Amino acid sequence: CTSGRGIMERNVKNASKIKLLALDVDGVLTDGSLNIGAEGELFKAFNARDGLGLSCLLRSGVRVAIITGRKSAIIHRRAEELGITELYEGIKDKRKILADLAAAGGLEQEEIAYMGDDLNDLPALLYAGLACAPADASPEGIAASSFVAANNGGRGAVREAAELILKAQGKWNEIVNAYMKQGQGDSQ
Repeated sequence: CTSGRGIMERNVKNASKIKLLALDVDGVLTDGSLNIGAEGELFKAFNARDGLGLSCLLRSGVRVAIITGRKSAIIHRRAEELGITELYEGIKDKRKILADLAAAGGLEQEEIAYMGDDLNDLPALLYAGLACAPADASPEGIAASSFVAANNGGRGAVREAAELILKAQGKWNEIVNAYMKQGQGDSQ
């Protein structure tokens, strides 16, 4: 959780402007474990609450992008399940991808959120208008972030960021009310 009331208020203010949430994979969408066998990557574990949060963002008009340093057929499948079409793999300079996405989409830095967990995410965290980290991010990742989730990577941290954005934009109650009436068919 964030420390201090002032930080949370700043997060809410920043979150109300977000039009794009970009995410790292290992340590953010997953717990950071790399399960590799002789034939390559075997599996990654994803959190269904994170998935539903991302589906709600997409349904509410907030773009979601995945930016990862690794290449993985598994992340392609997960992105496809969730309807995420902006997937960037094998990326060394995640900040450059954020800047390219901003330029291509006519976005200001303050309209971009990024969640990362480690040293390779620092340039992107420092670029984003709303920098987010899971609770178990590196000390440097936490220091660079204005929002630190109560949950670890792969354990609901992304859902917290999604809810922060949707609540700040006044969309969360509408989503909850829609679910009270009937399921929404979101992927998890």
